[in-house]
Amino acid sequence: MSQVYAVATMDTKGHELAFVAERIRAAGVECVTVDVGTKEVPTAVPDVSREKVAASCPDAKPLGRSDRGEAVTEMSRCLVEFLKAEHAAGRLGGVIGLGGGGGTALIAPAMRALPVGVPKLLVSTMASGNVGPYVDCSDLTLMYSVVDVAGINSVSRRVLANAAHAIAGMVTHRAESPSDEKPAIGMTMFGVTTPCVEAVRQAIESHGFDALVFHATGSGDRAMENLVRSGLIRGVIDATTTAVADEVVGGVLACGPGRFDAILAAGVPYVLSVGALDMVNFGAKETVPPKFADRKFYVHNAQVTLMRTTPDENRQIARWIAAKLNRSTAPLTLLIPELGVSVLDAPGQPFHDPVADAALFEELERSIEQTEQRQIRRLPLHINNPKFPAALVEAFSKLNQVMI
Repeated sequence: MSQVYAVATMDTKGHELAFVAERIRAAGVECVTVDVGTKEVPTAVPDVSREKVAASCPDAKPLGRSDRGEAVTEMSRCLVEFLKAEHAAGRLGGVIGLGGGGGTALIAPAMRALPVGVPKLLVSTMASGNVGPYVDCSDLTLMYSVVDVAGINSVSRRVLANAAHAIAGMVTHRAESPSDEKPAIGMTMFGVTTPCVEAVRQAIESHGFDALVFHATGSGDRAMENLVRSGLIRGVIDATTTAVADEVVGGVLACGPGRFDAILAAGVPYVLSVGALDMVNFGAKETVPPKFADRKFYVHNAQVTLMRTTPDENRQIARWIAAKLNRSTAPLTLLIPELGVSVLDAPGQPFHDPVADAALFEELERSIEQTEQRQIRRLPLHINNPKFPAALVEAFSKLNQVMI
């Protein structure tokens, strides 16, 4: 597992990748060069040809395309499958890539597809701008190339050598899990559900679990599910599903269309609730789309404006959640706090709206196909009432005992 796979479009970056590979080998680590070029002949001989990479995805045709964008997209799909297969076979210990704009877009998805903890480093001309589209919620490390990846010169020699030594160090000195490591449980929290989730965290830790709390900002949701997908999270208490409201209504903290998928596919013990589904997030007040001008807002601070969800939006949100949960095959429990879903959704608070809440709760019950494995429970409590987090922990403990 100490082999580093070094990846680049070797028709344009063959010499540079060969330099990186030589530095990695000089550091005492095996290195396999991988060509993902789609046009010209490689300028250095790769250990893994572009044809072999392309064969990893039989329905893709990245080679011979006249449109470079299409070729890069197809080759990226192939590289995802190739690196996943190499890791599954126990041959891949880490990955380093070199890229400009096209190469970064090609290589980054394949790195993100590898489990969290697998060393992954990408030297890129794009690393000094908005890196979100490349990194997303993975542990991919981006290193700015400073100069273009075009030849070995007084600057690139230093940058590329540092990158080579960095990936060699990552694979050589990987942290091993201790034999007494506690099983990790993922949980989601927003400021307005903090009392609930803090009580859950303390209770879970007292039961011998490692509590991993994720800020439910869309990216936090995806980060949690990425760890579930990587096998690093053994169960989830998903109290704060607020990012679904942004996904459905059009806020700035949307969870993305894949929300819940990894959790349900993994079949881990799963308890969830409807925390902060009373709100949609926007930036500063002046950035709120004009179509929402007549809505109820709460200015959290100069950069965050919250909008109260309506009964109709809540029914849409409930149907979106139900469409996902109805695919579940492992046991799950949904707990509904009937007296409010956030700090702002309580008597006397600006988002208190029992009619809107009722629309959410009733549509969830109507749309979710309840079975012995998939259950909904209503509790006459506010989400931050101490009895509600206790109920979440109790429900999780029961599922965990059944599924062990």
